[in-house]
Amino acid sequence: MQLEALVRRVEKAPAGPEVVAFFDYDGTVITGYSAGAFYRHRLRTWDLGPVELARTFLAAARGIRTSEEFAAFLDLSLASWKEKDEAKIRALGEKLFKDEIGGRLHLEVWRLLEAHRLKRHRIVLASSATAAQVDPMAREIGASDVLCTRLEIQDGRFTGRLDGAPLWAEGKGNAVRDFAAAEGIDLSRSFAYANGDEDIDFLRSVGHPVAISPGATLERAAVRFGWPILYCEPRGGNPSLWQIARTAGFYGGMAAAGWTSALVGLLNRSRRQFIDFTIGIGSDLGLAFAGVDLNVRGEQHLWSARPCVFVFNHQSKIDPIIVGKLLRGGFTGVAKKEAANVPGFGQFFRFAGVAFVDRGNTAQAKAALAPAVAKIRSEGLSLAIAPEGTRTPTPRLGPFKKGPFHIAMQARVPMVAIVMRNAGEVMWRSAQTIRPGTVDVVVLPPIDTHSWRAETLDQHLHEVREMFVRTLDDWPGGTGATR
Repeated sequence: MQLEALVRRVEKAPAGPEVVAFFDYDGTVITGYSAGAFYRHRLRTWDLGPVELARTFLAAARGIRTSEEFAAFLDLSLASWKEKDEAKIRALGEKLFKDEIGGRLHLEVWRLLEAHRLKRHRIVLASSATAAQVDPMAREIGASDVLCTRLEIQDGRFTGRLDGAPLWAEGKGNAVRDFAAAEGIDLSRSFAYANGDEDIDFLRSVGHPVAISPGATLERAAVRFGWPILYCEPRGGNPSLWQIARTAGFYGGMAAAGWTSALVGLLNRSRRQFIDFTIGIGSDLGLAFAGVDLNVRGEQHLWSARPCVFVFNHQSKIDPIIVGKLLRGGFTGVAKKEAANVPGFGQFFRFAGVAFVDRGNTAQAKAALAPAVAKIRSEGLSLAIAPEGTRTPTPRLGPFKKGPFHIAMQARVPMVAIVMRNAGEVMWRSAQTIRPGTVDVVVLPPIDTHSWRAETLDQHLHEVREMFVRTLDDWPGGTGATR
């Protein structure tokens, strides 16, 4: 069944938390297995003996497909985490999610999650994985509950024993049925999504099952029972040679524009001209070589209220290049302090007067942003800044920071929201290569900030963030989608 048909089926369901959507995790919400990231971390740290090293390598390479492989994975996890500090394992889970696992999110499943959220359905993540693997994604997708394999903890450390039954095969189906009985849930009205051959019992527990990129046995069962099947495009993994070539073209185009613009700037003795030419021409050439197109609505708002503070949602390394193509020039920006050390880009950012902010130092961040207000007032430059402060690991919009709002208020200039979606599809958060695609952009009308006051800034922040949320949920000219 096509994705849009599945979304419409959700939209036709009754609204409210009485309807529950159960999502399997590994292979369903994400490509592959979250355990692989933990295995690869152990391989990198070399915290293993020879036998355990071999077992870990095989587990990381093959994944978990059978009951025997799951039992081996569970034994390995119990043994390797015995006596380990729970807080440290959870911190590792958060890091691996941010750096690797989050980028494997199936965007098709995210669309289904969005549809369920808009109907106010209760979302439950049901997985055979452990809490350290599952909890970061549960938070990102807005799951109200997590059903997973629990490991026993005493005095903040893992004991090497299970806490209850593992949620594999019938264990997951039993957990769902027990949860429904305890919560008074009518499973005949509920939805479930899974990919594994072991998940047939889990899917048969509900009235609206969907097989997601199923294994062979599950695919045959889905055909036999008349269940919808959705095939998701794999995420993450190794880039193709074509993607590597396009990425090289992207950087080559940016570099060529920089050298050409330097010559123009020298001839005209204009630093600003060099900066603006590099941004405009470089982003044009780089994105063209990468095969990235823009579909822009509200383009007139990019020019109608300058100087202003442009705010954009941030998920991908390519976002600043997209913003550069949109704005062309006449603006400066803000970047995390680590960007100052990126070869080529760091030097250009310094030359362009970009403010480098230490996200962990509030006092330094405020001091770094102060010159931006002066540039807006004295030079008539606009400012482009991501209010989330950092890239998010999934399409979920992160919390906004106050810095951009203070700047707009102090400089007494309008704020213009640039809402992007699909940027994570062409270059996910930690990717080093670019995939061809189209990034959709909506530029919202300028927001007058003259009445803003320090005591009402939280309200204005909330209002602007809600503009992003509403636009992403109800995209102009089409359905809401990933960003």
